[in-house]
Amino acid sequence: MIKLSVTIITFNEEKNIRRCLESVLAVADEIIVLDSYSTDQTENICKDFPVRFFQNSFTGHIEQKNKAVEFTTYDHLLSLDADEELSETLKMNILQLKENWVRDAYSFNRLTQFCGQWIRYGGWYPDTKFRLWRKGKAEWGGTNPHDKLILGQEATSGFIEGDLRHYSFYTINDHINQINKFSYIKAQQMYQKGKRFSWWMLFFSVTFKFFKTYFLKRGFLDGFYGFVISMNSAYSNFLKHVKLREISK
Repeated sequence: MIKLSVTIITFNEEKNIRRCLESVLAVADEIIVLDSYSTDQTENICKDFPVRFFQNSFTGHIEQKNKAVEFTTYDHLLSLDADEELSETLKMNILQLKENWVRDAYSFNRLTQFCGQWIRYGGWYPDTKFRLWRKGKAEWGGTNPHDKLILGQEATSGFIEGDLRHYSFYTINDHINQINKFSYIKAQQMYQKGKRFSWWMLFFSVTFKFFKTYFLKRGFLDGFYGFVISMNSAYSNFLKHVKLREISK
């Protein structure tokens, strides 16, 4: 049986970290928590578990997750965010995989909870993620704050059943606050790539985003919160473009 290192990055995650740690105990041979100097009870909660706890100044999600890998002992890795947990089915399949690991990386689906409701439409599910891999066969990349595991050119991959449960936003206000924060980061990235404000793109981006999320991706099947998510997605695009105009000026 292979040994598995689990990595988790944290910053003020006292609401989530206990649930996350409890979910990985059955599959982990080592748990690495890399914290960005939390000011809440995150560190104290981690002390209740067999965790190797480290701290490092935060420079970005991608950088922090790659840094966490440097602290691992074993060659097989599982990465979770603090607001995620393994479902029972996923735990069982990871345990089976430890007995017969044949690919370089494995993906599984992520199911997100929004304001207490599991969201299955609007493009939110199945949100398939690579989170299990052999060290040296993949690394974290993408564009902050949207990190993703990038597989090497010759890496082999597989898929396992079971949901990674993601507890995203407890209130609508939480979602709006994150949209406001991330939209500025996205606008900066757009500007650095040479993109500039356009009235046409503003109108098209906002209108099509709502239409795609609510109708084409059937967000309406998630009821009230499906509508809220679709509106907030359109609002996110609105803020991204108007902040691009502000940066350009």
